[in-house]
Amino acid sequence: MPATGRISTLAALTVAAVLLVPAPLAQAATSWPGHPNRSLVTHKVKPGNTATGLSVRYHAWTREFIALNGSRLRVGQKVQIPVVLSAVRRAKKANKHKPTAVTPKAQTPRTPQKTTKKTKTKKVSHSSAPVVRHATRPRGHGWLHADLTREQVRQLVVATAKHYGVPPNLALAIAWQESGWQQRRISSAGAIGVMQVMPGTGRWMELYVGRSLRLRDSHDNVLAGVRTLKVLLDSTHRNKRAVAAYYQGLGAVRSRGLFEDTKQYVAAVRAHATRISRTGSPV
Repeated sequence: MPATGRISTLAALTVAAVLLVPAPLAQAATSWPGHPNRSLVTHKVKPGNTATGLSVRYHAWTREFIALNGSRLRVGQKVQIPVVLSAVRRAKKANKHKPTAVTPKAQTPRTPQKTTKKTKTKKVSHSSAPVVRHATRPRGHGWLHADLTREQVRQLVVATAKHYGVPPNLALAIAWQESGWQQRRISSAGAIGVMQVMPGTGRWMELYVGRSLRLRDSHDNVLAGVRTLKVLLDSTHRNKRAVAAYYQGLGAVRSRGLFEDTKQYVAAVRAHATRISRTGSPV
């Protein structure tokens, strides 16, 4: 198959099979000169689309998307999304292990067996028979390294923040605001763990760290949260806006400014960071 054919096939796979997005959204797919692991997919901007959201949706890097299209999008605008082909292949592989529905076998009537006085027929209820079975254990099932002490969580956040050049007190403050440095936490919106990372954000951060992340593993959770904060700091160059984007989303902050609850969140995080800096404790 010609190179352009392979790229077009992978781009279509990215949109239709992996991300479960209707194929017509991919208007065109071409190679990106000088970037052998990228395919440029043309997308027509819809209401609510953001640079970050589209990058996550198509397995692209936000900074590359912004470099090509800018951060401010207009409805109807045609943008080029630099799909990371290796991420598509990983996602396709992971997609094979998703739960599949299995139709329960029909119960075949059995001939009643004779019983003696000493033998009783045991009644079996089939009302709770599972309708969905998992061929493999779901990715991220169960918790790992989730019994760390609060001091160990603190040390983990600090070490990870230092590694990525993120202000440790800021990372600690966000972690405290999000979970109180608790590990086995899942919000009503589906945010997970110490840093309260959304699954979509976790998949986005996998592109930056170069491997799969398990958000119910405290180490991976902190890594995903701190790495997200690093991306936001690099994108905004301001701690306040980065904190706001961590809570509200970078696209929404850029297009709509800070919501009132976001302002309260930012104020709380900054207060925690100040106390941590002065006393070593957020309380």
